[in-house]
Amino acid sequence: MLRPFAWMPRPLRWLARVLTVVLALALVLAGVVAWIVRASFPQLEGSLTLPGLSAKVDVYRDAFGIPHIYADTTEDLFIAQGYVHAQDRFWEMDFRRHVTSGRLSELFGSATLEQDKAIRTMGWRKVAEQELPELKEETRRYLDSYAKGVNAWMKANVNASDRSLEYSVLKLTNSGYQPEPWTSTDSVAWLKAMAWDLRSNLETEIDRALAATKLPPDRVAQLFPAYPFDRHTPIVEQGTVFQGRFDQDGEPELTAARPTSSGPAGAAESLTRAAETLSKVPNLMSVEDRDGIGSNSWVVSGQHTTTGKPILANDPHLSAQMPSVWYQTGLHCRTKSPSCSYDVTGYSFSGVPGVIIGHNDRVAWGFTNLGPDVADLFMEKVEGDTYLYRNEVRKLDKRSETIKVAGGEPVVLEVRSTVHGPLVGEVMDIEPSQGANAVALQWTALTPGSSADAIFAMNLAQNWEEFRVAASQFDVPAQNLVYADVDGRIGYQAPGRIPVRLKGDGTAPVPGWSGEYDWKPEPIPFEQLPTLADPAAGVIVTANNAVVDPRRYAPLLTKDWSYGYRSQRIAERLEQVLGQGKISPEQMSQIQMDSVNTFAPVLTPHLMKVSLAGPAVEARARLEGWDGTQTLDSKPAAFFNGVWRHLLKLTFDDDLPEAARATGGDRWYEVVRALLERPDDVFWDDTTTAQVETRDDILRQAMADAAAEVGERTWGETHTLTLTNQTFGTSGIAPVEWLFNRGPFGVPGGKDAVNANGWNVQKGYEVTSVASMRMVVDLADLDNSRWINLTGNSGHAFHDNYWDQASLWTEGRTLPMLSDPASIRKATTHTLQLLPGS
Repeated sequence: MLRPFAWMPRPLRWLARVLTVVLALALVLAGVVAWIVRASFPQLEGSLTLPGLSAKVDVYRDAFGIPHIYADTTEDLFIAQGYVHAQDRFWEMDFRRHVTSGRLSELFGSATLEQDKAIRTMGWRKVAEQELPELKEETRRYLDSYAKGVNAWMKANVNASDRSLEYSVLKLTNSGYQPEPWTSTDSVAWLKAMAWDLRSNLETEIDRALAATKLPPDRVAQLFPAYPFDRHTPIVEQGTVFQGRFDQDGEPELTAARPTSSGPAGAAESLTRAAETLSKVPNLMSVEDRDGIGSNSWVVSGQHTTTGKPILANDPHLSAQMPSVWYQTGLHCRTKSPSCSYDVTGYSFSGVPGVIIGHNDRVAWGFTNLGPDVADLFMEKVEGDTYLYRNEVRKLDKRSETIKVAGGEPVVLEVRSTVHGPLVGEVMDIEPSQGANAVALQWTALTPGSSADAIFAMNLAQNWEEFRVAASQFDVPAQNLVYADVDGRIGYQAPGRIPVRLKGDGTAPVPGWSGEYDWKPEPIPFEQLPTLADPAAGVIVTANNAVVDPRRYAPLLTKDWSYGYRSQRIAERLEQVLGQGKISPEQMSQIQMDSVNTFAPVLTPHLMKVSLAGPAVEARARLEGWDGTQTLDSKPAAFFNGVWRHLLKLTFDDDLPEAARATGGDRWYEVVRALLERPDDVFWDDTTTAQVETRDDILRQAMADAAAEVGERTWGETHTLTLTNQTFGTSGIAPVEWLFNRGPFGVPGGKDAVNANGWNVQKGYEVTSVASMRMVVDLADLDNSRWINLTGNSGHAFHDNYWDQASLWTEGRTLPMLSDPASIRKATTHTLQLLPGS
């Protein structure tokens, strides 16, 4: 009998046997993993019973796993949505509720303790618990129905391998974990995370104060220039507040803009401590380096479109994560009636019933972050368990929080608060400094609100008036809402709970002990917030730019807008197209993919004038004739962005604390734009060297560094995206990360291009923020609408729909956004019937 490997020399025979055993074990392991992976895939065909249903519900899925749900009652519709969300995304839902309640350590042990402390300090879950009973009765009913659907799925999938691959991996370190039933509060609490990620200027407020610890006021002011209203138009170019209401036809006399407050000095340690605390809070939608992150939305009236009806576009820019924050779905009543009025298609959040962005049978809407100043840091004088307020010594409010830790003992956290809010710096265990020794956070989302009511009302709105009523309930996070309907109307509405301050402008931390910077009891009334319906131009563009010129609008929204580079580019592209005729849905999608760097025409002429030697000469030559497009095959784009990265680091790193250094974004466009005209400005000097550098010295060095770093690479080879799973995707264990992450692959665009794929100049060129989805809605024919998701609808690794949309997304392609029943049935690849039963 022939013995295997007998022909080999003895050492090789031994190695071959070892490799055979390893291969056999790998095959067995692969089989086990494959079985575990497939065990969690959802049932898509046939029928199953779903407790709580009053009648049959049909779930039609297309090849991309996008479900359209048809029911006879609203309660049945949301029970089914809860079930379907859980089928595809339960791990994500479970993870999110642990984040929002400050309970990550129950899953991952002490590694996430600091995150839990930060969340518990702010008390997101407690606010959600207070908010729930204040919501409308029907909202609570729908939330309960949704929870019933989730829990029905949980009951039918009791094993970890049945729920998701993540649970099988978690059992390796936390074998005793079992998820608890879903509750309505879990859904409401997620809206607090949404509000946190879109919280506007809090980091900028800290950056100003930290910069002030190293620089005099005039140099700090250089780093935070005013919005360039002379070059970049605001969203609403007309109107003012008149007799207590915003009148879009009102024309006030222009007044001088209010000066910026520099805030108090001398509290660097407390501010640093607060910044560290806030940085521990997980960003579930946005990214840590928030400079320049934003979203685009615009709407064009039927007078300018090839379809004769409005076309609406939206692409929110959020964190590049796996799976995408969005879940595409359709919620349809088989027959619209008072008991079942929903016929909506769009993007939802797993864990939350309804649709967040999309369209129903009559209206469409999109979101971008309004970015009002809704959070302030108050410097406090604390002594023991007391603090100073309006010349009185008051007792701090205190509560105790117990954090369970997997594999460890529970940790008890004492949370202390002033009249302004929780002391956010205390969880870092740093000794306080003298004077102002603590920082309290006041934030609108820490007060119970009604955003959950707004979601359902928006889904049901049939006209502009009803949409505005829905918007009035959307208190946090404040969003720019663009609108279009089948009757041809277009509109814009700024909603949100935006504070009114007794003093100051919210641009920097303020003294809490005096009371003079407190918020008034009531926010800006909704009727005074900017709104616009059917403007004469027939176009409305929002891209986190200024909402309205403060010289014509007295209530203070914020002073920290995105600086309008994206919005102006969108407006210019629309003007180019409309100057040649009318715009089509396809052209709207093309504008979403515009990759032009609009700062390139400002910086490049200065680069071309600098004397240069070495490899940088050839690299700079690539910029000759470059039109600023940042495509995958562009070498000029790679070099230019390399220059930008090193220019910012060389110019500002030596002057600023690490936490306040430039990450990119269009604020720095404005800063550098001004500095380029002052070649001997002190910012150009590198204080770490013996010589005094000027503008041209820095530009020369930035080009040399960029040429050495980027070399011959294209932008697609340099600017890459890795779709990283939010939980195990950063485990540090390569095989585990391989299971859940996808990529890297090159992407076009840049941080403040319309196709905004952001990156952090301090860390490299890797993509951190993206257009998380893209949508174009044609109000002439809703079935002619288009959409795409960043990854895919499924949260199950290795499922066909886990990242099947990513390549289409990269290339700027989209899918049909179907909503007509016949079209949906024609595109259906899987049909599941949910039947009432126990």
